[in-house]
Amino acid sequence: MLIIGIDPGISGSICFFEDGVIKDVVEMPTMIEGKKNKKQVNGSQIFNEISEKIKKIDKKNVKVVIEHVTAMPGQGVTSMFNFGQSFGILKGICSAMQLSVYFVRPAKWKKYFNLINSEKDASRTRAIEIFPYYSSNLSRKKDSNKADAILLASFFFETYKEE
Repeated sequence: MLIIGIDPGISGSICFFEDGVIKDVVEMPTMIEGKKNKKQVNGSQIFNEISEKIKKIDKKNVKVVIEHVTAMPGQGVTSMFNFGQSFGILKGICSAMQLSVYFVRPAKWKKYFNLINSEKDASRTRAIEIFPYYSSNLSRKKDSNKADAILLASFFFETYKEE
């Protein structure tokens, strides 16, 4: 089974995880939008990334796990709108590709890895502990979004039960 773990948002990541092994992790594809050079999620590139990875796999054996995020107090209206737009693009792409999509709240997977009330960077440390062979790809502080996608996929792999 191929699990695609997605940390949504402009600075998020997509992890391709198969049989307990990290196959690949890519930063969220983005593109420049408008005159102010703001970034937005590049839906076409996301589609291409996923299509390339699943072309030889029966879609029944692909599970997409997206972190189920919601508005946070104190977050600006524009940034929340952009975040919601990214989340919607991901849902739409996966639905159009007829892939099984599951949503997992951050509290659920973070509790599983004992990361509740920890610093953002703690997920990177935890991912390196569990997957030491992938540590060279998690060497920068900004790689915590890759770690989130990895841990989300790993959580699903370890806890998912076929219905």
